[in-house]
Amino acid sequence: MPKKEDHRLRIGVLGCGPIAQAAHFESCTKARNADLYAICDVADDLRERMAWTHKPEKSYGDYDAMLADPDLDAVIIATNDAFHVPASLKALAAGKHVLSEKPLGVSVEEVVALKQAVQQSGKFLQVGHMKRFDAGLQAAKDFIDKDMGQMLALKAWYCDNTHRYAMTDAVQPLMVTSAARKKPAVDPKADMRRYLMLAHGCHLIDTARYLGGEIVSVQARLSERFGARCWFVDTEFSNGTLGHLDLTVAVRMDWHEGFQIYGENGSVLAKTYNPWYYKSSDVEIFHEKDATTRRPLGADGHFYRRQVEAFADVVLHNAPMTGANVDDGIASVRAMVAIARSAESGKPVALADVEGGL
Repeated sequence: MPKKEDHRLRIGVLGCGPIAQAAHFESCTKARNADLYAICDVADDLRERMAWTHKPEKSYGDYDAMLADPDLDAVIIATNDAFHVPASLKALAAGKHVLSEKPLGVSVEEVVALKQAVQQSGKFLQVGHMKRFDAGLQAAKDFIDKDMGQMLALKAWYCDNTHRYAMTDAVQPLMVTSAARKKPAVDPKADMRRYLMLAHGCHLIDTARYLGGEIVSVQARLSERFGARCWFVDTEFSNGTLGHLDLTVAVRMDWHEGFQIYGENGSVLAKTYNPWYYKSSDVEIFHEKDATTRRPLGADGHFYRRQVEAFADVVLHNAPMTGANVDDGIASVRAMVAIARSAESGKPVALADVEGGL
């Protein structure tokens, strides 16, 4: 655990559900430059148990009351997707910085409106695309930016598997639930295409954008058989790179995630693990100039803690934002909507033209 710095960001976590229990409470507690100052949830039983376990300074059953706390610096939005934008807007209006879980929102219009609120507030908003803090992906990004030259093509895949819960149950804490938890008006899993795109597709899209740059248009195909769904997405990048994305849930095999990039002065091949193993991606970086391959260890695989630390550095020290900003969040939502529209129509869809939500 990193040594705590003297000046730390006081963070309140909204939502005491699975993502907070598995990632955000621990990350704030372990971060070198942040503290788990407060937690908030409408479910009294759940919140009280989490407060006893994680020992924040404050515990709130009312979000407005937490936001009114003058000692609170920032909020992590760890709620259902439908609540991300409303909760972020409230935090910004209260003068708090925001780290919102991904996806930033569920429609183009609401995330565009959120950007305006961010600009007016003068506060920072970062989107929780924590894979940007995978040391393997960061090494690949560094090679792409500095040494690889022009990118020819990018292939990326994100395939959840049928055995993932048997595997992750062994390493995650036992999740505590409550019948009093706040639920969205519509069951998120009522439409599984929508649910899987929001839950998993946004990861794949952000990884592709992080490494390959802006996506201009997509052409998607969707196959649904034996309870599995597979999206193959041909992508056009603004820099001319050819792209292909594979989102499949659930494959009958091990967790299957990674990417392959062909460039002018080398190539990159990566295998990414289930995030709850906290293991950095295995990345092989081939340098054409001397025909050698470099494979960074990435010993610190706590992506969520590293994400919090980077966010805190932005707020406390005005460091450059290395995480996903509001524009990245908007682009991800646009890409998800475009993929859905393309799969429905069978035609290419430009991201700039999409409206509405999934």
